[in-house]
Amino acid sequence: MTGRRIIIDTDPGQDDALAIFLALASPEVEVESVVTVAGNVPQPLVTTNALRLLELADRTDVPVYRGADLPLIRRQYTAEYVHGDTGIDGVDLPPPVTTARIRHGVAHIVDTCLDADDASVTLCPIGPLTNIALAIATDRRIVPKIREIVWMGGALDEPPNTQGVAEFNAYVDPHAVAIVLASGAPITMFPLDVTHKAILEDRWLDTIRKVDRPVANACVGMSEFYARHDEDSYGFSGAVMHDPCVIAYLVDPTLFTGRRTTVSVEIADPTTQGRTYEDPDGADVSVMLDTDVERLMELFVTRWMSL
Repeated sequence: MTGRRIIIDTDPGQDDALAIFLALASPEVEVESVVTVAGNVPQPLVTTNALRLLELADRTDVPVYRGADLPLIRRQYTAEYVHGDTGIDGVDLPPPVTTARIRHGVAHIVDTCLDADDASVTLCPIGPLTNIALAIATDRRIVPKIREIVWMGGALDEPPNTQGVAEFNAYVDPHAVAIVLASGAPITMFPLDVTHKAILEDRWLDTIRKVDRPVANACVGMSEFYARHDEDSYGFSGAVMHDPCVIAYLVDPTLFTGRRTTVSVEIADPTTQGRTYEDPDGADVSVMLDTDVERLMELFVTRWMSL
């Protein structure tokens, strides 16, 4: 049985790396490709990271496409203060021997959707929405071919994590968020309201430490590095698994609960650009708000240990 067909749009990022590993270890999804976007760190570093991670997992059959270098309008903002200079600090990987495909990532998204026989392509943006917005703006015929856009981004009632204004992915490219929300595509949103509950505590890392394999060791090292910021900045008891939640939802939707609501993003006021909020005139979105943390962590750990 073939898994659900997905394109991972990503800006690796330790939690992006862990999401990619989870997808590769999960037969419920079929990773068609990885498309990179500037976010946690700039291009071309996010593309280099994607290639290095796929090589570590021995999955060089998954093609990597380089996407957008910059947000649509606003000045680039990156998060080395969270992820380190490489974006995936905590693991020391060699330079990649593989290379990204020549075709631009946005063109790849458009082509893949248009070539689909029906609404069979699930887009999994776990970074800024720049590539997805550009793809929709390039050819709106892709919208009916999109089964679902499952995005890690935004915040409703949870305090923001970037500049006191917004969640990071929404903050980096709010104009892209506005385009995607207005597209009419089916959207499931994983805001900070749910991802801040997905904390990988050290007791779970102890389990992974028992497996001395390259991917497992990388998961531990990256999580340990990433946890320092979450513990120091927010008082969390471990590393917050923002992006892996998107893949976990596709593997087992019963891990999460939420509701349908209407959501907008602030783009007019420069002091609050990127803030997402419930709005009667906003886009109809399925928003995840809670998770079964024990089951979620069991899924993460079991799958990561299997690679």
